[in-house]
Amino acid sequence: MFREMRRKDRAIGNKEAAAILESGEYGILSTTGSSGYAYGVPVSYAYSGGSIYFHCALEGHKLDNVKNNNKVSFCVVGATQVLPESFSTKYESVIVFGKASEVYGDEKRDALMLILKKYSPGFMDKGIEYLKSDSCKTKVIKIEIEHMTGKSRND
Repeated sequence: MFREMRRKDRAIGNKEAAAILESGEYGILSTTGSSGYAYGVPVSYAYSGGSIYFHCALEGHKLDNVKNNNKVSFCVVGATQVLPESFSTKYESVIVFGKASEVYGDEKRDALMLILKKYSPGFMDKGIEYLKSDSCKTKVIKIEIEHMTGKSRND
């Protein structure tokens, strides 16, 4: 179902790929709309337990697309360094494929806490209060990873 990586010599293992997902600052969520067009949008996210979580508004383009087709792709680019003299780039990246769905209750709360810890670790008390008062104004989407590949060029 999923294509094999063309540059197998640059493949990294799932452990290294998971580390990139854990440390990545943002990812690009790719969905398909009812028009058939692809839609890629950067999102803040957290990775935990083999799943990716992100939050969003109560309505919008990405939610419409997920309702239309819950099969998504998510890409994270880690460290990069352009090598102009060799017309190349050092890089690390991960691409996942999975199914997206909204989560509720404890899982929603836990996912929002993961995102809070990742992006605002020095403001946990204030963040928890914010989540208590405003979590009803956001949705949390979970991507259950079905396939993951990672690549790296470090030479």
